[in-house]
Amino acid sequence: MIFEQLKPQIEAIVSNNIKTVDERLYSVCELLEKEIEYYNWVGFYFSDAKKEVLHLGPYVGEATDHTVIPFGKGICGQVAVSNSNFVVPDVKAQDNYIACSITVKAEIVVPIFKNGKNIGQIDIDSNTPDPFTKEDEPFLEFVCKKVASILP
Repeated sequence: MIFEQLKPQIEAIVSNNIKTVDERLYSVCELLEKEIEYYNWVGFYFSDAKKEVLHLGPYVGEATDHTVIPFGKGICGQVAVSNSNFVVPDVKAQDNYIACSITVKAEIVVPIFKNGKNIGQIDIDSNTPDPFTKEDEPFLEFVCKKVASILP
């Protein structure tokens, strides 16, 4: 499976101390968007717990107006509150969905934990209906663990 092949590449990107944290995060986004055909938008959001909002970090894909998302709003905002993965096979079936693009059919969001605290998340949009398999979540949890290791 492609996920096992990508793990060493994720580790190599994350451990490259020559690049800034944002450059490494962008490289992770690039790798995932390029190598997984149904990952059409890949980005990171980071939590501002005091203001209860998420701020968009590095991403690859279509430009988005959603650079700040309140906790509880949309899939990303719900993950900021629930601290749980959220897989959406069909975004049209979600009441609390923030549409980023009319081409998006599905979304998966996995939180990033540092010292037991939800500090952000990886957000993936897909233009393919119901593309995510049982392998996506553990792989993205792996990515989030690696990413957490380089975050302040």
